[in-house]
Amino acid sequence: MTEYVVHRGGCHCGAVAFEVTAWRDLVVQECNCSICGMTGFQHLIVPASRFKLLRGEDALVSYSFNTGVARHLFCGHCGIKSFYVPRSNPDGYSVNVRCLDPSTVGRLTVEPFDGRNWEASAAALAHLSRD
Repeated sequence: MTEYVVHRGGCHCGAVAFEVTAWRDLVVQECNCSICGMTGFQHLIVPASRFKLLRGEDALVSYSFNTGVARHLFCGHCGIKSFYVPRSNPDGYSVNVRCLDPSTVGRLTVEPFDGRNWEASAAALAHLSRD
């Protein structure tokens, strides 16, 4: 891998802003579950210690379904889900790489993730939220 950098991102209207420390060259997961497939979310999963909400906590709206473990967080103004707490990694965050400023992103590798068969696939993501 390459060096860690601070990536900045946020929602469409700018009410929510965050930074995440991750590799310059990113490997992300594209999930085929119902919500990710509909929203086009590409997952950059990081430990909570490498995620920092800069502004917009008061603008976030939470949505949960199925087991209720995942906390899907949307901007209440523009509706964009730029990050959330995933069921697979409740000790971390999943950032939508499409919501990052592209100037800090080097190479982007997208790996498929079988979220439709979540129970059989989720263990493959557990290591991503560990420091």
